[in-house]
Parts: sequence; C-alpha cells; structure tokens
Amino acid sequence: MQNGSSQTPRVWHRRRSNEVVQEASKANETHLLVNDQSKYQSMLVRAYSSVWMIGGFVSIIDMDHLYITAMIVVIQIFMARELFNLLRRAHEDRLLPGFRMLNWHFFFTAMLFVYGRILSQRLVNTVTSDKVLYQLVSKLIKYHMIACYSLYIAGFVWFILTLKKGMYKYQFGQYAWTHMILIVVFTQSALIVANIFEGIFWFLLPATLIIINDIAAYFFGFFFGRTPLIKLSPKKTWEGFIGASFTTMISAFVLANIMGRFQWLTCPRKDLSTSWLQCDPGPLFRPEYYTIPKWFPEWFPWKEMAVMPVQWHALCLGLFASIIAPFGGFFASGFKRSFKIKDFGDSIPGHGGITDRMDCQMVMAVFAYIYHQSFVVGQNLMVETILEQILMDLTLEEQQALFIKLGQILNERMTAPS
Repeated sequence: MQNGSSQTPRVWHRRRSNEVVQEASKANETHLLVNDQSKYQSMLVRAYSSVWMIGGFVSIIDMDHLYITAMIVVIQIFMARELFNLLRRAHEDRLLPGFRMLNWHFFFTAMLFVYGRILSQRLVNTVTSDKVLYQLVSKLIKYHMIACYSLYIAGFVWFILTLKKGMYKYQFGQYAWTHMILIVVFTQSALIVANIFEGIFWFLLPATLIIINDIAAYFFGFFFGRTPLIKLSPKKTWEGFIGASFTTMISAFVLANIMGRFQWLTCPRKDLSTSWLQCDPGPLFRPEYYTIPKWFPEWFPWKEMAVMPVQWHALCLGLFASIIAPFGGFFASGFKRSFKIKDFGDSIPGHGGITDRMDCQMVMAVFAYIYHQSFVVGQNLMVETILEQILMDLTLEEQQALFIKLGQILNERMTAPS
C-alpha cells in the first residue's frame, strides 16, 4: 500500500505532463500551414499577387538600369512609410502640426546623399562630351556633400524649434526611430543600387534566389510541413526550410548559367544612358569544360559538361540565400510580435506590406555586395578606377596638366638608356 500510494502521484504527474505536451503539440499544429483549413484560399490570393509582382519585376528588369533603380527608390519610399507609421500616434501628431514632414525631410536628404555618392561618377561619364554640362555637373558634385549636410542641419534645427513641452519623449522617440529607419533602409538598399550598376546579374540573381527560396519554402511547408522550425514564425517548418534550401541551391547553379549568357545582364553600366551594353564578359562568364567521371552511369547522355566559373560563386550566394537570409524574415517576425502586429502593411494582398517582402532581400543584398567586392572584383587598382577618380576630382585644366606631365614622364622613360 505504501509503495502503491507513493507511485500514484508519480503516475498522475506523468499523465498530466503527457497531456500538457499533447495539448501544446496540438496548439502548434494548428499554426502549421499544412493544417490550416483556409490554406487553399490564402494560397490563391498569394499566388495571384505573386504573379503580378513577378510580372512587373520582369518587365522592369527588361527596361534599363535607371528603371530598376527607380523601382528600388519606390520600394524605399513604401518601406519608409510603413515603418514611419509603426510608431505614429494620431493624438500626438495632431498636437504637432508639420512634424510628420520632418521625417520625410530627413528621408529625402539621405536619399540625395546616398544616390549622389553612388551615381555621381556615372553622371560625369554621361555628360563628358558636353563642356557646359560637364562643368555644371562637376560643380554640383564638388558641393554635393556640403549641400546634403546643410539640409540635414536645417532639419536638426527644425526639430529643436518644434520641441513642445509635454511631448519631448514622443518627439525624441520619433527622431531616433527616423534615424534608425534611414540606416536600415538606405544602408542596405544603397548596396542594391551599387550591385545594379556593377551588372544587373549581381542584383537579379540574389533577388531571384530569395524569391525562389520563399516560394519553395511555402509550397514544401504547404504540402509536407509537420515539424515547427522556430517559434517566431509558427508556420515555418523544417520540411519547408530543407526543401527550399535544396531548390535554391539547384536554381542558383542553373540560373547563373542562363543569366551569364546575356551581356545586358553581365556588363557593368558606367554612365546613366540607356544605350545597349556590350563588353568583354571576362573569364567569369566564359564556359570551362569538365569531363564527366567514369563512375557515372553509361546511360548518362553527356560526357563533358560546360560550367561558367560564376556558377561556383552562385552556389555561395544560393547557400546564403537558403540558410542565412531567412533569418531576416525571422527578425522581422520577432519585430512585428514586439509591436503586436501581423504585417507591416496591407499593400500586397496575401503578403502584407512591402517591408514584409523585403526583409530577406535586404539581408541578401548586403551579402551579395560584400561578396562581389571581396571575391569577384579584382583587388588590384584598375586603369578605369584611376580614370574615374581623375574625371571626378580634377578640373579640366588640372586634367590637361596631368596629361602633359604624364607624357613627359613616359618620354623620359622611353628615351632613358636601359
């Protein structure tokens, strides 16, 4: 009796703990996409929006570097709008007329600074043949930084003058929030624009891999998802994550070969014109031939395989897109949970807001830029780089003096006894 009475509480506790675990697992299952009763209706809405987004994306890619940059600017504006609205309070804003405009003043000042730095040399290259325009653009570039700083200081003074007693905490909170948005949005999206002008390939491939990974994760989770991946995103599953990873890696290798065949995608844009691009694709985009190992089955149709070196780089991009970039989405999920909201906006049916679609893209864009600069771009100082600096930093008279001096040095070296 004594033993039985001592075991009874243990058995009861075990049963109780098992019931708790089962209830918790059932609760988790209700969040999984595979168990969602309305998943087919939401899938149709999501698919309809995706077709429109992908169609518009492809149409803009087919236009030109400037149109793609304009698309990035529009996305930035929508992201900033969604993030600005996240901490807005209607009552406080009514007591501070014109305070909202201050956020946009800082936004467009940052835009002028960032894009001025990125596109200044390409603007110079565009107007080099016109002496008047060249001198005007050179002056604008020379005073670009002081102009942006003056605009920022004007906004800073504006902010100080609008401080109102009893509203200090809200106003300084908005000021800090605005600067955080500028850092997050512009630091990352500026690198997207830099990738575009290095060659649309370095923008299009990473962006496409994120889209493929997102779609593959959705469908693998839709049909096979059983094991929750992370609590921040209840509908994410290990099945979706692993299936999307394999799909993304294969897509990266194949798409790099397809995209690498088009000079329109691989050539860098050195100016702001819309002329057709032609360039030497370089060794990265020239196929190298590999013999298929003998241990392959005899029925395998190919005995030799052509692989572009850029495809190996694409595998690195695919690995990051499938393993690390999704954490941008997890970060956004945690961020939204802290504010107790489902989405950043409702501008895209079935997807949420623009920020909801760009969370992983931003993380991927930074990696693509750093990877390209570290492992793809030559480390030695190139002649084109030197010429760009000369055209941007020297006046026409200084360039002529440099030309004469360089000619003298070369003549002396050529005539000097060996």
